[in-house]
Amino acid sequence: MTRVHRRWMRGAGPLAVLELLEARTMYGYELAEALDRSSQGVLAMGHSTLYPLLYNLEEKGLVEVGETRVIDGRERKYYRVTEAGRAHLEERRAEWSGLVRAMARLGVS
Repeated sequence: MTRVHRRWMRGAGPLAVLELLEARTMYGYELAEALDRSSQGVLAMGHSTLYPLLYNLEEKGLVEVGETRVIDGRERKYYRVTEAGRAHLEERRAEWSGLVRAMARLGVS
């Protein structure tokens, strides 16, 4: 599967992260692995992309650090979606669905 171009990731990346975090709280590495696995590599993100995205979502109030645990001497921050993040996700889902339907009508599938 081909990875998505950087410009497409600006829109799809935050939506994908919110989708996964809505399902359950995750720490960064776990989230990166889930993105890669769930999208069969299409939405794979390196840490240099994922963490700034998480910080941006946190700054906007869409995700928050739920808890921090130290495991094997390493600190893990667990991210979760806020209520504002859930509302934002619902709006973006509707937009995304409309875009996919429009593209399908054009013959893009």
